[in-house]
Amino acid sequence: MDEHRVGLQPIVRRVWAPRGQRPVAVVQTRYQWRYLVGWVHPASGRTCWHWASTVNLALFAAELAAFAEQVGAGPDRQIALVLDGAGWHRSARLALPEHVHLLPLPPYSPELQPAERLWVYSNAPLLNTRFADLAALEEAQMARCAALQTDPTLVTTLQAATHYHWWPADLSPIA
Repeated sequence: MDEHRVGLQPIVRRVWAPRGQRPVAVVQTRYQWRYLVGWVHPASGRTCWHWASTVNLALFAAELAAFAEQVGAGPDRQIALVLDGAGWHRSARLALPEHVHLLPLPPYSPELQPAERLWVYSNAPLLNTRFADLAALEEAQMARCAALQTDPTLVTTLQAATHYHWWPADLSPIA
C-alpha cells in the first residue's frame, strides 16, 4: 500500500521528434493535486485504488476499512499490509480494521515497497499531457487504474513487476 500525489503540473518525459526539430510540450505550472492510493498483491498483481483529496489519519482509517471490506478480510482471510513509515500509518490512534495487520518497512527503504512500482504504470496517461482541471486528470487516471485492476497480468508482466524474489508466495500461518 502506498500513496502517490498527482496534480495539474505536467509530468514531462522525453519524446521522439524529427531530426533537427524540438518537440513542444505545453506546460503551465499549477499547484492543485490529489492523492492516488494504491494497494497491490505482489504475487498475483491484483490491485485496488482509492482517490483522496488529502492524506491524514482519519482518511487513512476510512481507506483501510474500505480496503478490508473490498478484499474480504475476515477470520479465514488475514491481510498483511506492507507500508512505509508515514506518520498516519504508525499512529497509536489509528482505528485498524479486524484481520488487517500492518507491517511497516524500515526507514528510507522505498525499494522494498511493492506498491511503489505502481506509479510508473498508473501515470502512463498523464505523461506529456496538460489537463484543463482536476476532473479531467481524475478521469484519465482512474481509467488507467481500472485497466490495471481489471487485468492483473498488466502488473505482473511489466518490466518492473511488483513481485520480488524474496517475497513469499504463500503467507499461510506457521504452525
